[in-house]
Amino acid sequence: MQFGIFTVGDVTTDPTTGRTPSEAERIQAMVAIALKAEEAGLDVFATGEHHNPPFVPSSPTTMLGYIAARTERLILSTATTLITTNDPVKIAEDFAMLQHLAGGRVDLMMGRGNTGPVYPWFGKDIRDGIPLAIENYHLLHRLWREDVVDWEGKHRTPLQSFTSTPRPLDGVPPFVWHGSIRSPEIAEQAAYYGDGFFANHIFWPTDHFQRLIGLYRRRYEHYGHGSADQAIVGLGGQVFMRRNSQDAVREFRPYFDNAPVYGHGPSLEEFTRETPLTVGSPQQVIDKTLTFRDHFGDYQRQLFLMDHAGLPLKTVLEQIDMLGEEVVPVLRKEFEALRPAHVPATAPTHAALVAAEENAEVTR
Repeated sequence: MQFGIFTVGDVTTDPTTGRTPSEAERIQAMVAIALKAEEAGLDVFATGEHHNPPFVPSSPTTMLGYIAARTERLILSTATTLITTNDPVKIAEDFAMLQHLAGGRVDLMMGRGNTGPVYPWFGKDIRDGIPLAIENYHLLHRLWREDVVDWEGKHRTPLQSFTSTPRPLDGVPPFVWHGSIRSPEIAEQAAYYGDGFFANHIFWPTDHFQRLIGLYRRRYEHYGHGSADQAIVGLGGQVFMRRNSQDAVREFRPYFDNAPVYGHGPSLEEFTRETPLTVGSPQQVIDKTLTFRDHFGDYQRQLFLMDHAGLPLKTVLEQIDMLGEEVVPVLRKEFEALRPAHVPATAPTHAALVAAEENAEVTR
């Protein structure tokens, strides 16, 4: 199973000090978090894509290319890439280039995003969100798999005899996740292509995501990609740890109360009861994360949000050390012991995809 960190890249005032980091500080902090993730033995670092304050990661491939040059093992991903407002031609080119630079240590998550005004900023209409996601990904899927593409759709100009460059590394496109908070159409899309489905369930109750993941699994099997329990599922979550759970709650509460995505709504206690947010000891994080399998079945990737809401970089790096030293080793062992042999242990890596393609060539 793959474990990692994802960040939304918010620039938020620390409520305990009143200090707001500069954009430069926040960008460098995100890089430091990625480097710490590799040092701590984690598998994945993923960055969101945003084009509005208080967020800074407007160019994920630029950041991930820089991180690729400073890491050796870490899988570099997004959380998410805006399939609705980005040109699929540019996505095809950017991530193929990143594949080459990172030696294949790349995948990406497609999503519609959660900021409505981004659509007109890029000349799109939010009412076309689902049609854009479907049409743009269909084109991207072809651009990575066909050397010459003729294409015509509704939402961009036609292509005639177009070749996206560079071609994917080893002729194998990056593995794709489709991320969704609320849309069954996206779960259906992931199933249709046999791609991964990522439920970033930090916002909504468990039963909501059970329905989405259940739909994805059933449709994955319907389209002939494997049995429902072999579908590739990823989950999000947020944790904050201290040795003593009371200390964790006391320290995290002001950050939670003022967080851009949490603050001024349900209480910390309500959120930790209804969502995957875990604030407590490392053992509490282990115990709660293990329940995710009970809710969603065996899954392949678990990403944690750890740097949101103005938390100081020093604190975040301490959290990652605790995650790598005390939490993830136990989770790896426990999840592996429970996983049936026919269920994939991890999301597909570049090496695994290349091997699968070579095996397919032999049998054709």
